[in-house]
Amino acid sequence: MVLGRFFGRDPLKEPARALYESVVLQARQPMFYDRCGVPDSVDGRFDLIVLHAFLVMNRLKKEPKRSSNLSQALFDLLFMDMDLSLREMGVGDVGVGTRIKTMVQAFYGRISAYESGLKEGEAALKAALERNLFGTTEASPAQLDAVAAYAKTVAAELAGQDMEQLLQGHVVFPALPEDLPGSGTAA
Repeated sequence: MVLGRFFGRDPLKEPARALYESVVLQARQPMFYDRCGVPDSVDGRFDLIVLHAFLVMNRLKKEPKRSSNLSQALFDLLFMDMDLSLREMGVGDVGVGTRIKTMVQAFYGRISAYESGLKEGEAALKAALERNLFGTTEASPAQLDAVAAYAKTVAAELAGQDMEQLLQGHVVFPALPEDLPGSGTAA
């Protein structure tokens, strides 16, 4: 693997890029922001990317011998992109390093919270989402319910996706339900 990076084409580069692009595309769905109340901010966008990356990595983790290197490549790509985004926003070299370190710590904290949430049940998942995804705003109970249900649905659907397809970078996220609560109008 390491020698391939020095002397040839990295076989994980394209699958990791394809997975990451799918994660980002799904995390940018306007319904998350417009209807579910996720803050349309740097933090909100980061947290939606982390949630979707977690869901993919959680599926990959089911077969670690085959997928751990791809999962690591996805993680690396995510934080290379975050580094680039911070630089494009005008953050200096010293500031980028500090912020990336903070983001990595946040990533691991969220991964732990979301893993626990999926294992321990709906209340734990909602608490993790409320604390992280909605940390800078207050979601209505209907919005929190919708995102928790969505996360559980994605985890279940990813569990059924073919590992060979995932290893090649093909992930399919379910469509967001049309009956999501409206922003500010949810009961």
